[in-house]
Amino acid sequence: MVQELVIAAVAAASVGTLYAAAAARVVKQYERGVVLRLGRLRRDVRGPGFTMVLPGIERLRKVNMQIVTMPVPAQDGITRDNVTVRVDAVIYFKVVDAASAVVEVEDYRFAVSQMAQTSLRSIIGKSDLDDLLSNREKLNQGLELMIDSPAVGWGVQIDRVEIKDVSLPETMKRSMARQAEADRERRARVINADAELQASKKLAEAAREMSTQPAALQLRLLQTVVAVAAEKNSTLVLPFPVELLRFLERAQQPAQPQQPAQLQQSAQPQQDAQQQDAQQQSAQQPEPGPQQPGPPVASAPAPAPAAAPAPAAASAPVVSGPARVARPKPFARH
Repeated sequence: MVQELVIAAVAAASVGTLYAAAAARVVKQYERGVVLRLGRLRRDVRGPGFTMVLPGIERLRKVNMQIVTMPVPAQDGITRDNVTVRVDAVIYFKVVDAASAVVEVEDYRFAVSQMAQTSLRSIIGKSDLDDLLSNREKLNQGLELMIDSPAVGWGVQIDRVEIKDVSLPETMKRSMARQAEADRERRARVINADAELQASKKLAEAAREMSTQPAALQLRLLQTVVAVAAEKNSTLVLPFPVELLRFLERAQQPAQPQQPAQLQQSAQPQQDAQQQDAQQQSAQQPEPGPQQPGPPVASAPAPAPAAAPAPAAASAPVVSGPARVARPKPFARH
């Protein structure tokens, strides 16, 4: 009898041990346990630690609550400006409601992956190539909203979506390289032109300052000589004033003979002056009176009046009164 009791106790202990081993479960810190009793969801989600379930009646499903990093396969598409591109991305998400992730969707990972691929193709078709290359932040936000809308009902929260790479055809790469090179060349020319404009303004101001102080030009010339001589060159180049060259050129040219018209114009004032002197002498000559005897007086021969041109003689003034005859004066005998 005692032996039978011992055997029964050992058998009960063995059964209890097997039952406890079958019912014992351990939920990790980053997991949550969802219990289904006879296929019916239990609202009490098991937290991390040791827990027990009824073997054969309850079933425990563990759900990972960590952030999952999932790469989105590269998708081929045509942008709004008809450029063929190949874009891949990466998505970060986590489960916030373990019960919904188990009940509402069969495989939430696969569902999120498919939703990300379709949303990425939709974003490619709605965007331009420039937006894909330079305005990725806006596209990432739009892609995140498109994926997060259905994922909320699955108990999944989309943490972040990033477009990882954009692959372009080789012809498009060459075209973009030429465009970038032309744009850089244009900016370089504009910068050079602006620099020339500013330099010309500064040089004009310097020229005005040097024109007021001629010694400043000489000082600048000496500074240039010092700067050139500091490089230890065998040849020294000095700037030569252009005004000095022009002065030497004018000095080497022979005097050109004057034209007859110019000579006649220069001689005309002299002739007019001589004619006026002759008229004044004839007007101031005294009238002849009775000749008185006396010794003849020696006198020097009078210089002959300069011959006036015919037009000047015709314009001589006429003296009114009796006609006066000029008598020749006797010459002195030697």
